[in-house]
Amino acid sequence: MTSASTPRAVILGCSGTALTPEETAFFRDLRPWGFILFKRNIGTPDAVRALTASLRAVVGRDDAPILIDQEGGRVQRMGPPHWPKYPAGGRFKAFGERAAAMARLGARLMAHDLHAVGINVDCAPMLDVPVAGSDNIIGDRAYGDTPEAVTELGRAVAEGLMAGGVLPVIKHIPGHGRATCDSHLDLPVVEADRESLQAADFRPFRALADLPLAMSAHVVFTALDPERPATLSPSVIREIVRGAIGFDGLLMTDDLSMQALQGPFRARAEAAYGAGIDVVLHCNGRMDEMRAVAEATPDLAGEADARARAALARLAPPDPFDAAEARARFEAAFASA
Repeated sequence: MTSASTPRAVILGCSGTALTPEETAFFRDLRPWGFILFKRNIGTPDAVRALTASLRAVVGRDDAPILIDQEGGRVQRMGPPHWPKYPAGGRFKAFGERAAAMARLGARLMAHDLHAVGINVDCAPMLDVPVAGSDNIIGDRAYGDTPEAVTELGRAVAEGLMAGGVLPVIKHIPGHGRATCDSHLDLPVVEADRESLQAADFRPFRALADLPLAMSAHVVFTALDPERPATLSPSVIREIVRGAIGFDGLLMTDDLSMQALQGPFRARAEAAYGAGIDVVLHCNGRMDEMRAVAEATPDLAGEADARARAALARLAPPDPFDAAEARARFEAAFASA
């Protein structure tokens, strides 16, 4: 049974640093489960706080998830002059045995920044394991070049975020590290056999399958489904993500507007839901595309609703934290690394 307040199974972007009247009316009517912010949405800290508050007000839910990609390095939506520049994931390797502790500290600091402006979900850690010859879209974003290193630092980042009152999203399940092109621009096709994928790519996701949220990969794995990217593949989601990897949290798509996917936006969303995705993600804030996605978007119900509720139930107030001391320690460590 649904009601007027039941959220719909979609996460959407908006166009600027404040909602337009058209966006306000659209979001109020549609009731998205959550929202995602990009650099175009980031003004001063007060402006971001006002935007997150208005997004929650328009859907009438104080715990509505508001996401951002805040990894550090090339992927950091909030940065100078109002927030620090954070290092890319690959830089933590230089700390050797201290790498996990430093990654956890960096994530805790990022969570402090995000929580202060009303953002409660970070699209990190990235658990992709790069291989020689893969596209640089992963590159120095990766925490290491072995499943063990990626697992250890990915867990540390997730712990740091959750200690700061921010939920992590593991991405890009079941793995983007072998892709030889950027899925923002084209559809990657990975021809590795299933045994190789299980031995490397899947392992960090399997190790962190207890986490509440995951984002799918717009990647074709010919050994798993030769025709459809993982995001749109019932067999990959059922047999690999839910089966071999054992992830039972909320599964969202990567951005539906990426060029790895083709066809009308309603059809993209329908294919994702049909494959077993819980919530679709559309990021660019274009109203025509969002309206097309909305045409295919169901109410959040059944297992998807249960997973969404379980994810939000893991949000907790930040642990006690001396941010100034921690930031000084973090910056000093990188200055001497």
